[in-house]
Amino acid sequence: MTIKDIARLCGVSVSTVSRVLNDRPDVSEENRRRVLEVIESSNYIPNNTARDLVKTKSDAIGLVVRGVSNPFYTDIIRAVEDSITAEGFTMVMQQIGTCDDEIKRGAMMEREKRLRGIVFLGGRSDYTPEELTVLNVPFVCCSYANQYGTLPEGSYASVSIADEEEAYRAVTELYRCGHRRIAALVARTDDRAISQLRYQGYLRALADCGLPTEEELVIRAGSFDIGDAYRATAEKLRQEADFTAVFSIADNMALGAMRALREAGRRVPEDCSVIAIDGLTMSEYFHPMLTTLCQPMEEMGRRSVEILMDMIHGRGRPRCETVRTVLRRGASVRRIN
Repeated sequence: MTIKDIARLCGVSVSTVSRVLNDRPDVSEENRRRVLEVIESSNYIPNNTARDLVKTKSDAIGLVVRGVSNPFYTDIIRAVEDSITAEGFTMVMQQIGTCDDEIKRGAMMEREKRLRGIVFLGGRSDYTPEELTVLNVPFVCCSYANQYGTLPEGSYASVSIADEEEAYRAVTELYRCGHRRIAALVARTDDRAISQLRYQGYLRALADCGLPTEEELVIRAGSFDIGDAYRATAEKLRQEADFTAVFSIADNMALGAMRALREAGRRVPEDCSVIAIDGLTMSEYFHPMLTTLCQPMEEMGRRSVEILMDMIHGRGRPRCETVRTVLRRGASVRRIN
């Protein structure tokens, strides 16, 4: 799909399409709407840096970070940049919102910066082969995989934890400590991504421990945001839900829940235990120190770049790697038996 194709489909001139792409004001609203609709439906990726085409070889590696406020990414970004620099390349980073399309943004970066490869940090877990046709360089999914997608095995690379298994491990840790009323703090239960995977681990752990699934024990925050987690937990407490422990799918969310518990007069861990997944540095200094399954963030960033470099230099094919978490026994979980 070229700019000429866009113009032909819209019944306008090439110059009109160009003015729309450059957000010029001298275009009628009707023409602007038609052009944007065709661009959206055709997945057209504009090339805004034709001047870069004179380069015969680029040294740029793209990093697309989905979720600009997620503190989990800090150490991974540092490790990715250090590894890229050590390989003699330059990192070009783009941060996008949680609702933005990382594949389209990566494709735009590829063309504008003549990237050699891309690391996607955070993203959807349901890609299809058709969606990835806009990418012409190797890429690695860091911190997530494609469990809900239809990509054939060996067609993409990823580095992540086994989200469902690690959630299962966290919930069974609470069970071993005597807890039988275990709440789950999730973003959503049906996001076809990390939140749903960890929720499935929670459900499987309950079943294997002989505990029933109860709707009143599910706290849906709507996002990974600490404020949303605080508000959702506070609302659940106002409903007088009965639980002795909370499994949070993320450290950030757990800290919001702990504030809500404290404000409701429930002490952690004396009245309610809390366990999470991530291992954020700030959760280590929170009082009480959060018990959590720590992801090896630096290793994930480093391994992502190593895999990408192997693909760029023809040393290996795409591969998916799973890393393990390490349980940090803080002070937020109490044994009650």
